[in-house]
Amino acid sequence: MTRPRLRDLGITIGKLPTGTFNAITDVPGVRVGQTTLIYDEPRIARTGVTMLVPRDGGIWADHCFAGYHRFNGNGEMTGLLWVEESGLLTTPLGITNTHQVGLVRDVLVEYGRAQPNASAWLLPVVAETYDGFLNDIDAFHLKREHVWNALETARGGAVQEGNVGGGTGMRCHGFKGGIGTASRVVAISNEAYTLGVLVQANYGVMEFLRVDGVPVGRELVNRRARKQAAEQGSIIIIVATDAPLLATQCNRLAQRATVGLGNVGGHGHNTSGDLFFAFATGNSVPRGAQNLLPLKMVPNQMLNALFDATIEATEEAILNALVAAETMRGLQGTVEAFPHDELLEIWNAYGRR
Repeated sequence: MTRPRLRDLGITIGKLPTGTFNAITDVPGVRVGQTTLIYDEPRIARTGVTMLVPRDGGIWADHCFAGYHRFNGNGEMTGLLWVEESGLLTTPLGITNTHQVGLVRDVLVEYGRAQPNASAWLLPVVAETYDGFLNDIDAFHLKREHVWNALETARGGAVQEGNVGGGTGMRCHGFKGGIGTASRVVAISNEAYTLGVLVQANYGVMEFLRVDGVPVGRELVNRRARKQAAEQGSIIIIVATDAPLLATQCNRLAQRATVGLGNVGGHGHNTSGDLFFAFATGNSVPRGAQNLLPLKMVPNQMLNALFDATIEATEEAILNALVAAETMRGLQGTVEAFPHDELLEIWNAYGRR
């Protein structure tokens, strides 16, 4: 049975309105494709891949301004040196498990070379978090056809969350984690722009978990009266918007994802790979352009609405990942689903009805 999202439980984060699907796919042209692998033989698989495809697949020929932020760097996101140098995203983005970043990166190159308008050389952006508690990560379950399928089936509309795609085997704040998404719509100079966030959440200590400021994790720890494990794992956060931003402004959006993560209770501990990426589709940057480009730019003094949207959508996307994920048994044990009933009891006890 499909689990509800955070708003289905009657909990709303922030004040800004959401897009139609409250997902990163509310940003026009952004598609998401996912391949999920769950089986026990010949070795236990609890893994997959999530692909984000901008410009309805036209990203190969029409690039996007982009930037990133490293909160804590015990993780991998390929292609960042060229993003930093050029300020551009030139391929779809992939998210998977730690030991299969190379495969996803290589398949993205192969897929891109099959596109008629792609560059002759490619440096894809692929990120990871570690799923080795539930998944037999050294079995290297993910194959070329799984990545290819995620690219080919990437679509707009509602996005599956929780135990899907790259998030299949992930844990978050002591519970099952995975993929989550959310969006916000903002008005800047009488123009409406959409900002969406997608996360792969695999981090956190139960005690630190907060839901819109309510110390839910602390209350859950008190109820369970058991020793907590130290924080381990990581989170990947992808921010997309159709606002006309330049690369330096994308860097600033990616930084603000840190606040959303902090609001939920992510502290960026030493073993965490907290890597955030932002891209903007509001300008066209044709590959190989030989003439000056007519670029637009939201003035820096008008960015606050997009900063707020990033913070709100990041916080809600992480909580959606928690709320949507189901209990999963895997290689080293069982990770329980986030308890909706206890969340609501605590929520009501704090007068947040």
